[in-house]
Amino acid sequence: MPVTQTPLRYPGGKTAITPMVNTFIHYNGLKGCHYAEPYAGGAGLALALLFKGAVSHIHLNDFDRSVWAFWHSILYRTDEFLELIDTTEITIAEWHKQKAIQNDKEHIDELILGFSSFFLNRTNRSGIIDKAGVIGGFEQKSKYPLDCRFNKENLKAKIRKIASYRENIHIYHLDALEFIEKIDLKKENVFFCIDPPYFVKGQSLYTNFYEQNDHIFLAKRIAKIKSKWILTYDYTDFIKSLYTSFRQFSFSLNYSAANKKKGTELLVVSKGFKVPDELKLEKAA
Repeated sequence: MPVTQTPLRYPGGKTAITPMVNTFIHYNGLKGCHYAEPYAGGAGLALALLFKGAVSHIHLNDFDRSVWAFWHSILYRTDEFLELIDTTEITIAEWHKQKAIQNDKEHIDELILGFSSFFLNRTNRSGIIDKAGVIGGFEQKSKYPLDCRFNKENLKAKIRKIASYRENIHIYHLDALEFIEKIDLKKENVFFCIDPPYFVKGQSLYTNFYEQNDHIFLAKRIAKIKSKWILTYDYTDFIKSLYTSFRQFSFSLNYSAANKKKGTELLVVSKGFKVPDELKLEKAA
């Protein structure tokens, strides 16, 4: 797996396609654009593009308050967040405490919630905050202990770097369709990278998974976007059928949610979007 700029582990994270998206940006005259993700999650791809100067601003949205609270906290309450990393012990007792915080996620202070999300992301299997067990099990008899993904100094360094770019990072807590409309109407030179919850395994991976009708409504909204966009999904006939008016390609991705093998993903691009031959993308069957 590639080295990622994000402090979060995320199922289906797209850091691995940074070179491909960077090529798209340069080939389509989008260098320095406002880059927008309606489903930010771990935001590894967005951060990589910002740090290398491919885009000037990133707009990150997540409807899940637990995820939004993490990003908001590391940007605007950075020192408090770093202090929590320093002073919190990585133990099973602490895991239970942090897990309980998620039960009141709509009302609790964003710093407390954001740190809880971060703690669980680093200590749960595959980084799944709400629907996965603890690394190593509650008895901690595994060769992988609870803190094996919790290198405090490394994580603090990533957070400090992200916080240093706070003037270029914009955080939203909106429904994805509302976010798309807001950014598409108000910003010029925008490039959307849309990575919705997986169609097949979404319910087991995400707190805010989509039902079939949600995927249909999203497809109808994407078709109306004025800006350039790309869309990535799990490769399924149903999803392909929603985007028959647009060019579709397949690409390989290393899955990180306990499944280490490569999988095939679907890439859909907006009309007029240039796809260079050098990427050797196969057209979707």
